[in-house]
Formats: sequence, structure tokens, C-alpha cells
Amino acid sequence: MASSYSTDLKLELMVTGENAGTWGDKTNSNLNLIQQAIAGYEAVTITDSTTTALVMSQAALSNARNMVIKIATITLTGATTVTIPDGIEKFYIFDLTAVTGVTNLTIKTVSGTGFTAGEAKIVAAYSDGTNLKEIALDTLGGTIGTAQIADNAVTTAKISNANVTTAKIADNAITTAKISALQVTADKIANSTITQAKLASNSVGADQLISTGVTAGSYTTASITVDADGRITAASSGSGGAGMAVPVLFACYGSGTYTANPAANRINVYISGGGGGGVYASGGGSGGRAYFNVPITHPFSTTYCVGDGGGQYQSGGTTFICGIGNANGGPSSGGSGSTNACSYEWPVQFHPAGNTGIVSSPTGSTLRQPGWGQGAAARNIPSMEGFFNTSHTGGGGGVIIIYENTGT
Repeated sequence: MASSYSTDLKLELMVTGENAGTWGDKTNSNLNLIQQAIAGYEAVTITDSTTTALVMSQAALSNARNMVIKIATITLTGATTVTIPDGIEKFYIFDLTAVTGVTNLTIKTVSGTGFTAGEAKIVAAYSDGTNLKEIALDTLGGTIGTAQIADNAVTTAKISNANVTTAKIADNAITTAKISALQVTADKIANSTITQAKLASNSVGADQLISTGVTAGSYTTASITVDADGRITAASSGSGGAGMAVPVLFACYGSGTYTANPAANRINVYISGGGGGGVYASGGGSGGRAYFNVPITHPFSTTYCVGDGGGQYQSGGTTFICGIGNANGGPSSGGSGSTNACSYEWPVQFHPAGNTGIVSSPTGSTLRQPGWGQGAAARNIPSMEGFFNTSHTGGGGGVIIIYENTGT
């Protein structure tokens, strides 16, 4: 009876009593074939973009029987296939480290399926008699320790979305160096997270404050609106109200120019003309007195002059503020000066501004005391020479006082 051959390794199976005298050689041949199957190595040359069939010959060394098959150096540019025979069950190790373009390579059984190489590395596979199965890491049981994972092995592409949970992150693991600029947005910060304790002194500048639409500047007698957070959301300049008037000008001699505070919208003016000087037994008259309450618009500026008191035989000077009114000086012989509201243009008749308040008489002089426009008293004293030695006291000088409703 003739020998047969095993299904997987194609070993010669001899019948008892057969092959007398050659049995030892055939046994040695079978042992070599077994050795090739469990320890054999062979570099196999393939052709780009074609199919290369590995063979398993009966009772003879052949490339499909080797345990380790290395694909010789090659660059693959198109679909390339390597096949092993159908019907055999065997473990293989394929060395693909010399293959460029390895993703173009498929290893399979002739009639069944196999796998397409993913990397130019060494891969393991087994044939179940129908199909060739790759033994990949994701098909193996057991675990991989941290020592077996290279520091740069786990890339972002290897981590699927939502797989890193907060439970996998240590409390102190996320440092500032791990957060790139602009990554922490407003949506990632809870409304109650930024407390005063988290803000360094002087850390919030003008650029960090939301604009309220208020124009930067200085406001006079300001009208402001404040929101619930204490921010000024509206501001405008106002004008003086009807409150307490503030004296801003007091003059009891001379002339000058008055310019109103921009915050004022009303002024109060008190004026008094100069008192008249006495004439013998007659006292001089008091200067006119007037009070004006006047609304103003800006810019507002006007001139004024304060009337001096009259000397001997003289009427008092007129006190006026241009465009508002005047108070005439008192006459030299009783009565009072008149007042009126009017507009003045230069020149205006008034006692010379340079008057020092000294008035002369035939026998000497007397200092005129300020009297807010009060007229002077007169006296008559007969002299030994037969004519009058008369001393006449000069009238009191005028005055002007201006009040504004600025409140300052």
C-alpha cells in the first residue's frame, strides 16, 4: 500500500512494512519538514502590484511551511497580495519591516480571507484551514503595564472623545503650563468662581471694565445716573440751582470786570452809590441802593464801577454794573440818590476812580470813612477872623456785592 501525506505539513505517512531499506531516510526527511514548520525562517521575494503564492510541497522543504517568513526589501505602489495554500492549519510570523508602502500588502489564503498590513512591523497570524487570521494587540487578552507603554505612544488620535473623565485626572494634574493661551473661555468659568480673593490689587484696569457709554471728561454741576453695581451710566453738565447764593465779588472802590462762573445761571447784585458830601449846615444825601436778581447765559462778563463818596459841596459817585443797573450818588444837600436798571456804555460819569477818600477844606482835610453810601453830616463854627472855618466830612463810598448760585 502506498504512503499518504499529512493535511497541514505534508509529511509522508508510511504504511507498516513499506519502504524497507529507505524508512530511515524518509523519517529523517519528515523530521526536517517538522523542523522547518516550527523553526524555519526564509526571506521571500515578491513583486509589486501582483500576487505571490507561497507553496507547501509534499515531503519537500517549501516556503509556505516556514514558521517565519520575511518579505524581502521592496517598495509597494499598488495592491499586492501574498497567499498561503488552502486547507492547512498553521501558525505564522510575518516580518514586514523591509516593506515600504506596506498598507498596499494583503496576506491571505488562496480562496479565503486574510488581513491588510497596517505597519511595517513584525506581525503574527494563524491559518484555520480556510482563512488567515492576524493576531493583533486588540485581540489579545491580559493587560499592558505602564512600563510597556512608551512615553510618546499614546497620542491624541489614540484617545476617543469623552474617554478621559474627571475621575482619571488628578486634582493637581492640570497646571498652567498644560493650558495654552485663550483656552479657558468665559463659558468655562462659573459666574460665582471669580471672587475678590482671586483678584490681585490693581489687576482690573480700565480696559477690563465694560463701557457704560459715558464720555470721559470733567462735568460741572453734574447730573449723573448710577446703576445697581455702582457704575455711572450717564452724566451731563448742569447749571446752578436756586439754592444758597455765594458771594463772589465785593468792591468798595474802583472799577473792574466781573466774569461769571460757568456753573451759575443766576446772579444777585447789591449796589449802593456814594454818599454826598455835607454843605455847611446841610448834610449830604445817601447814595441810591438797589438789589437785582438776574438770570444769565454763558459766556457772561461785564464791567462795573463803584462810586466814591462826595467831598465838600460834591455829590456821591454813581455805582453801576453794565447791562444790569445803577445806583446814583447822593446829592450834597439832603435827599437820596436814585436807582434804576439800565445798560451802560462807556464813558459813564462817576467820581474819579483814583480818589483816595481825602476831601479838602479851607483849613485842612478830613479822612472819609467808608459808609456804604451814607451822606455826610456838616457843622458850622464861626471864626475869630470873621469868616467861617468849616470842616466838612466826606460822604461814605459806594459798594457792589455779587452773589452766584453755584453752591461752591
